[in-house]
Amino acid sequence: MKGTPQDFDTVYEEHKLLVYNLALHYCQNITSAEDITQDVFVKYFKNPEKFRGEAQLSTWFYRVTINTSLDFLRKKKRKPFLGFLDLNSVYEPSHFDHPGVTIEDQEATERIFKAINTLPLKQRTALILSKLEEKKQEEVAEIMNTTRKAVESLVQRAKKNIEIFLANEGF
Repeated sequence: MKGTPQDFDTVYEEHKLLVYNLALHYCQNITSAEDITQDVFVKYFKNPEKFRGEAQLSTWFYRVTINTSLDFLRKKKRKPFLGFLDLNSVYEPSHFDHPGVTIEDQEATERIFKAINTLPLKQRTALILSKLEEKKQEEVAEIMNTTRKAVESLVQRAKKNIEIFLANEGF
């Protein structure tokens, strides 16, 4: 699928907020979300043929944004002196910076995102897509390449794990 510059402009305009907002949900930092957004569009613009048309283009952007965001988080969690990834460590942004959060709500929102960041990756993704992105379970299932029932289960476990985390934090 070769596109013209106008096609790329259209694709960018139609999907930039989707990509940026989803990246922001994962990293909770404006600068990092902008970097992830740029990476996602560079991937598309360099190889638009990677989108095979088996799903909607927005589904492709969700999948690539999730993978790019998770790659970003993995890189941030690496311990350079040990040279391995600690999958049990929690990513904490160096500076919580979310434009949709007022100063009064920042502390509570930061705690909730800290709880979300402790979730296993599949639970985190299902929760972000269904609750923060407000996608229907069928859409989440398509994006995650799983079943609606699996999404339902992941979201329920995520909610339970967040409740436990917040209770242990005294929230």
